[in-house]
Amino acid sequence: MAKPMIAIVGRPNVGKSTLFNKIIGTRISIVEDTPGVTRDRIYAEGEWLDKKFTLVDTGGIEPKDNNTILKHIKDQAQIAIDTADVILFVTDIRSGVTANDYDVATMLLKSGKPTVLVVNKCDTIGAVPDDIYDFYSLGLGEPFPVSSVHGHGTGDILDECFKYITYSEEADDDDERISVAVIGRPNVGKSSLVNKILGQQRMIVRDESGTTRDAVDSYIENKHGKFIFTDTAGMRKRGNVDEGVERYSVIRALAAVDRSKVCVIMIDGTVGFTEQDSKIAGYAHEQGKACIIAVNKWDAVEKDDKTMEIMRKELMEHFKFMSYAPIIFISAQTGQRLDKLFELIKFVDDQNAFRTTTGVLNDILARAVARVQPPSDKGKRLKIYYMTQISTRPPTFVAFCNSKELFHFSYQRYIENQIREVFGLEGTPIRLIIRERGE
Repeated sequence: MAKPMIAIVGRPNVGKSTLFNKIIGTRISIVEDTPGVTRDRIYAEGEWLDKKFTLVDTGGIEPKDNNTILKHIKDQAQIAIDTADVILFVTDIRSGVTANDYDVATMLLKSGKPTVLVVNKCDTIGAVPDDIYDFYSLGLGEPFPVSSVHGHGTGDILDECFKYITYSEEADDDDERISVAVIGRPNVGKSSLVNKILGQQRMIVRDESGTTRDAVDSYIENKHGKFIFTDTAGMRKRGNVDEGVERYSVIRALAAVDRSKVCVIMIDGTVGFTEQDSKIAGYAHEQGKACIIAVNKWDAVEKDDKTMEIMRKELMEHFKFMSYAPIIFISAQTGQRLDKLFELIKFVDDQNAFRTTTGVLNDILARAVARVQPPSDKGKRLKIYYMTQISTRPPTFVAFCNSKELFHFSYQRYIENQIREVFGLEGTPIRLIIRERGE
């Protein structure tokens, strides 16, 4: 299933980024004793009691001047509300309850989103400060005393968060609808594609970047099956991402990838490959999603009978890390090859959910080892005892051997290629995990 999202919100300098780092367990966010230093990396994967989640660190909710107080509070708080499954509302025991806290609390109450009230900087050990009872006035229930510096109380707030989160692994597998995230740089035609598929102007389409802010789900059923298409905000280079709304739009786009089964990575055919395309595709690859590279605006490209093959070869060179992904040339404007796109979506989804038996895998392993002898070092040779599949989406295999160090990367790639040679597995990454016997 998609990882639940927990957003940390609050005024500047209440310790949001410090709390973020303490929960994640590493110093990802920049932390300084100065308001407004949170910039680039504001999301990370966390784990609590063997359950994974996405934690989002937001910028401090504070207006630039008195005339825009309500606008800025609404913009940032509403973005966090929309993005998250649960909200950690961080306040500061030292400064007490402020007017700004009341404004944000009012919005959280109106939203109905589950909110855990965190009172930070309770750094002394022993009795909880009496001032904590003032925070009941926010109307958000019990305030949880926390020290983000020392980590006191972080387990309690995560326990509280997970009271509002229901994990249902089976539900996603049983759902016959294929969830498809349409991702790519700004202005490559993502919204136009979804509109063409829907047959209506569901998304706003303009010839300018940054139009789509939210990741919007659209349900469709046709002769090819049942689908959920998610149109996402264009993901630009980190240095080009503006403060405020746009950076949260990127988080929504990444969250859409997390909860999807298939990712359609859109490339502008009139521009060709850019470095940002590979970074966007890399995220989908890392998440183990079935992937299709769709070259859009093909109707606008000046071409001859060799143009398509030349671009295909160029893209295969740039996307070496995901050479399994099929490439299709489409036009969202005219609908060119959209039927073929649907067929590919169904195909790669099936590949991503592929499962085989241990017996068949070990037959493949035996033939592979006989064909190319495993590597050795200082007289000791790699022995692979057996291999089994442990999960799908993506197909994940475990190989048990006598020594991890002897199982060189090149031989791992060889085994992976043998699996692909037999089963195909086009459109999906595969994972090969190496274990020594007894682990």
